[in-house]
Amino acid sequence: MVNELFPNVKWDKMWEATEETLYMTGISVVATFVIGIILGLLLFLTAKGNIWENALVNKIISAVVNIFRSIPFIILIVLLIPFTKFLLGTMIGENAALPALIIGAAPFYARMVEIGLREIDKGVIEAARSMGAKTSTIIWKVLLPESMPALVSGITVTAIALVGYTAMAGVIGAGGLGNLAYLEGFQRSRTDVTLMATIIILIIVFIIQFIGDVITNKLDKR
Repeated sequence: MVNELFPNVKWDKMWEATEETLYMTGISVVATFVIGIILGLLLFLTAKGNIWENALVNKIISAVVNIFRSIPFIILIVLLIPFTKFLLGTMIGENAALPALIIGAAPFYARMVEIGLREIDKGVIEAARSMGAKTSTIIWKVLLPESMPALVSGITVTAIALVGYTAMAGVIGAGGLGNLAYLEGFQRSRTDVTLMATIIILIIVFIIQFIGDVITNKLDKR
């Protein structure tokens, strides 16, 4: 039945492309989570009235985040081709997509982190400061734990966006389901290949959303 509906689908290639998409998404999500939290913390802590208040540093980080967050991903990939070639020696393959994926997603997630941190009750932070807690203690014991539901919710949204980014990266040779859908599906007029690649991407997105919702609900104690 499945083979009748999708006669042109080569399942070994489809599975290989799925693995490449999962690899690109997984690595970029982890890197985005770390870099995004660091940038988000810096944006929050250097803002007016906070522990590391510094208008100049805050404006510089904010400008960098806004610039990279605003560039359409497909343009960002093209702009980063020289950097990617310098870093990895190639612009083809799943590893070559990682710099653009991370640089494109981390600023987006950093803003979500900043928003999550702003929602924390300032009284909790002030109480920790009045008790003489170090900045590192405030970050690890107050800021991150209190904002964790928002951080997980944010990385879930970002991970779903990254799945879409990998599909776009595939069009210029990064591999994955996007590459397969374009080369084997669109260019050869094999609609069933494109459709199956789309279905698998949707399944990945639904799974990410489900996992993110479960974790967020467990962490949210309100």
